[in-house]
Amino acid sequence: MVKRVWEILEKEAFEKADLVELLGLEGEDAQELFDKALEVKTKYVGRKVWFRGLIEYSNYCTKDCFYCGIRKGNQRYQRYELSEEEVIEAALFAYRNRFGSIVIQSGERNNPRFVDTIEYLLKEISRLTNRELHVTLSLGEQSEETYLRWKEAGAHRYLLRIEVSNPELYKKIHPSDDLHAWEKRIDGLKLLRKTGYMVGTGVMIGLPFQTLSDLADDLLFFRDFDVDMIGMGPYIEHEDTPLFQYRDQLLPLTERLELSLKMVAIIRIMMKDINIAATTAMQTIDPRGRERALLAGANVMMPNLTPPKYKENYLLYKDKPGIADDAVQTLQSMEANIRAAGDEIGYGEWGDPRHFKKA
Repeated sequence: MVKRVWEILEKEAFEKADLVELLGLEGEDAQELFDKALEVKTKYVGRKVWFRGLIEYSNYCTKDCFYCGIRKGNQRYQRYELSEEEVIEAALFAYRNRFGSIVIQSGERNNPRFVDTIEYLLKEISRLTNRELHVTLSLGEQSEETYLRWKEAGAHRYLLRIEVSNPELYKKIHPSDDLHAWEKRIDGLKLLRKTGYMVGTGVMIGLPFQTLSDLADDLLFFRDFDVDMIGMGPYIEHEDTPLFQYRDQLLPLTERLELSLKMVAIIRIMMKDINIAATTAMQTIDPRGRERALLAGANVMMPNLTPPKYKENYLLYKDKPGIADDAVQTLQSMEANIRAAGDEIGYGEWGDPRHFKKA
């Protein structure tokens, strides 16, 4: 089998059948894949890991996605929105600690007050950090005008996760209405490209009804859309969501993690110079999850800078780690993960994806 693995890995381009075979690897064969991905990472993006300080701005959301803990229909969470001062203080913590970038993430909204507030925050963060702190937004689908306003105000990158690229599977994990349409998500990604952002997307791995063929198509979707950044990880069920009823049909958590690591490794080999996140969901399953992702090709980590009193109300899935930790504890934990993987932290650098610069 090892010989067959290397036959695939030496190809210039993978076919879908190759991807399905790579996703099914186990044991030593899977390790061959991870070793190849680390080799590619080292050659094309180096062994620096870029910090993106994560600010979970609000858990208010207009959407009712069947997999998400902060979905509009979940009444168990206390809804919150950080004050402008709290967001700016978190951004300044990142700046003082020489992060190159932050991520402002929120439930999806597009009302005028929300759009105006984000614009104001972007301008203030840019002003207070002498335009030295790059900002990634992950705020869902917006209009072209809004994307442009936010970019003018200081946003550089945007993460809009497709979650699944298969339109039929997408329908199974979302309500059937215009607000949750697959086509609308695709249009959002196209608008981000049109308006000049560094574009990121990602998927969940191990969903109900999902097959290896679906995951192979996700990888091809990333390649064909020519994304600059990817944030993906294992699906972890949440008891307050409709998909929880299918929990008995899911792969064991450890298998979902292994699949996620293989997805990271394969896309690193396919798209050599993009940025790939080692996501928190991996750490939920395995204390070494993020470290293992770095060794499989990831090169971005996102220390959570959200004030601890809000973290327990921003649980997209169960058992999210680090919700009691403050920003300093979170930073120390991630530094240890990075050192254990043999990587270094790119302090004081933006860490923009080389893929975008090349375009």
